[in-house]
Amino acid sequence: MKIGILQTGHSPQDLIGDLGNYGQLFVHLLDGQGFTFEIFDVLNMQFPAGPADCDGWLITGSRHGVYEDLPFIAPLEDLVCQIFEADRPLVGICFGHQIIAQALGGTVEKFSGGWAVGRQTYDWGDKTVALNAWHQDQVIALPEGAQVYGANDHCAHAALIYGKQAFTVQAHPEFGSTFVAGLATHRGPGVVPDPLLDQARADLDKPNDNDLLARQIGRFFKERAIS
Repeated sequence: MKIGILQTGHSPQDLIGDLGNYGQLFVHLLDGQGFTFEIFDVLNMQFPAGPADCDGWLITGSRHGVYEDLPFIAPLEDLVCQIFEADRPLVGICFGHQIIAQALGGTVEKFSGGWAVGRQTYDWGDKTVALNAWHQDQVIALPEGAQVYGANDHCAHAALIYGKQAFTVQAHPEFGSTFVAGLATHRGPGVVPDPLLDQARADLDKPNDNDLLARQIGRFFKERAIS
């Protein structure tokens, strides 16, 4: 099964050499599940010909907001709608979670409650999971057809399911502790409040559930289900 990764952002330059760019992080996360991958740098307007180019699609995170007036936003929203119409499975992570909601009629805003960075815990279906987050924007109003699968007190719409068509997650299962530490050093200062960066660093050694999310994403691509 071929997965097209729609890369909407880039890792900090200091992290790319050792840890990879955003697309490579997902190749690593989903390794061993029988997928092949093609990465499209849609941030730089490198789009596929259409939904039929791949069997499933994944939209990455980005430092940009989905509400920004950037050249790639509108064509990416169009592609999201085309993927739905073509009935290809679609996964969105952070920015991807938000752009899918926006393309389908939901609302994304800079959250008044501020940032979530580093390890967070979520009510996740019938369990509690821990994942790394790095966001201030949130899906504030759901589009028609979206159902909440994951949430916590800070993020009411932390994971959404759109029937058998899409599974989207606000947190970053592709971010390990080393990557979060790098973000705290190279992208956080002057943007994220220092106490949140300090807490993110303090939590680096605590376990997370990235492996569970890798399995859920893989199952969604193959079976259109996550549990």
